[in-house]
Amino acid sequence: MPKYAANLTMLFTEAPFLDRFALAAQAGFEAVEFLFPYAFPAHEIRQRLQEHKLQLVLHNLPAGDWDAGERGIACLPDRVAEFRSGVGQAIEYAQVLGVPQLNCLVGKTPAGVDDALLRSTLVHNLRYAAAELKKAGLKLLVEPINFYDIPGFYLSRSAQTLAVLDEVGADNLYLQYDIYHMQRMEGELAATMSKHLARIAHIQLADNPGRNEPGTGEINYPFLFAHLDRIGYQGWIGCEYKPATTTQAGLGWRK
Repeated sequence: MPKYAANLTMLFTEAPFLDRFALAAQAGFEAVEFLFPYAFPAHEIRQRLQEHKLQLVLHNLPAGDWDAGERGIACLPDRVAEFRSGVGQAIEYAQVLGVPQLNCLVGKTPAGVDDALLRSTLVHNLRYAAAELKKAGLKLLVEPINFYDIPGFYLSRSAQTLAVLDEVGADNLYLQYDIYHMQRMEGELAATMSKHLARIAHIQLADNPGRNEPGTGEINYPFLFAHLDRIGYQGWIGCEYKPATTTQAGLGWRK
């Protein structure tokens, strides 16, 4: 059976962030994920995890000025020092929170910068991050994102992302596969997950169109869940969707 983690950035948003842990546990989740922990002291988040017997399965490296529209800085040649500082901060949080893996949002392609420089910057940054995370016993993940939701995102397809990971060459570096993003960009969901199963450390879901809960759109989630069981996927599936109404009202899909 698939293991589901509630994404607390997207679900239970009727409550303040630190109160969402209780709501996730009450709804039957045993694990959570979220974009960023950095607005809160790590010990406050750890307290919520322990109090509600929740496992944290994923959060992201710092990704620049999110409120200003930045979606990662790993490919930006003028932000290397900031990226490396963020890696250290993320590891500090991960060690307090017990999370086994961190995701790197690579960022948007800046205008007027040569692609070879962007790729070289990204590869060197990922090589640095993977080495630092390995010292701490952590996996590093990289996620391609569709360019309809985030125009200009530097990595938007599975094969493109895996080619970058190959160039980095780190044995603790994996693909984060978001079913919603990849449905929008390339389809072939079941075949892609089968082909690259050994390189996928985390999966996320939402339906399309709308990015709402499974069962609201075109993706055949009962088939995909059974498929993941058949091929032996052992990781968590992060529920990173926008509830069509309320989180609680839309949880019937888990049955």
